[in-house]
Amino acid sequence: MTLSTTARGIGLELPRHPSRLVPTVVAVIVGVVVLAAAAGLPIPWSDLGSLPGQIAHYLTLMFADPNWEKLPQALFETWRSISMAWIGAIGCVIVSIPLGMLAANNVGPVWVRLPLRGLFAVIRAVPEVIIALLLLTVTGLTPFTGALALAIAGIGTQAKWVYETVESVQEGASEAVKAAGGNTAQVTRWALWPAAAPTLLSFALYRFEINIRTSAVLGLVGAGGIGSMLANYTNFREWDTVGMLLIVVVIATMLMDAVSGAIRRRIMRGPRVKAIVEPKKERADVAGTR
Repeated sequence: MTLSTTARGIGLELPRHPSRLVPTVVAVIVGVVVLAAAAGLPIPWSDLGSLPGQIAHYLTLMFADPNWEKLPQALFETWRSISMAWIGAIGCVIVSIPLGMLAANNVGPVWVRLPLRGLFAVIRAVPEVIIALLLLTVTGLTPFTGALALAIAGIGTQAKWVYETVESVQEGASEAVKAAGGNTAQVTRWALWPAAAPTLLSFALYRFEINIRTSAVLGLVGAGGIGSMLANYTNFREWDTVGMLLIVVVIATMLMDAVSGAIRRRIMRGPRVKAIVEPKKERADVAGTR
């Protein structure tokens, strides 16, 4: 006797099994789209077998005997890339925090929120490289072009993080300020900003980490920094120098990520409270008096 027969015998109606039709149709459509996209690309599938050997060949050329003669210049260009990323992060944060707070539902009016969110969406849709190429016609081939491109491109994402963080703040402090007669500006200053500031500062440091990686890419289009040096030696096929530059880029990026990550964790955790421990000598004297 099955479970369904027993349930019907006592007057119970078992729930129907969920239909798998919709997930199956969606999976089939996605599979067809992927296959159509792969079929439309001019990919030489016959050459895929030799790809691992080619990769191993070029890795050997780059890292078997790196050329360390250009290390001082590489370190200088890396410093320029980090400076470019830092300036871009500061400019992005200065602009995105006030605009992002105005775009929050609990701060700005609807006629301000909607245009700002539309502007942020447009900025997010344009890659940093495209913005840098547009700025090259105005500012020229300088690191300032890269910093400005990083600042503009980061506003879209950073401002979105800002208004989502402000909207997620608990309403208790805001209601208290409103009950005391505070207006929107006072609620923002004394309730929303103190609660959202640690998260926003953490996001600002995360933007700096993103800019460090992106600054190397912007250098490939002539924005300066280690990316420009890497592009030049790649074009000249000096693979031993390219390997050295890649080592410098990886180490510098990992160091900056580690430092920034430690600062972000400290900001989110807050100050630590140190436990008060009595010296051993004083504890021994107290034990002796007993």
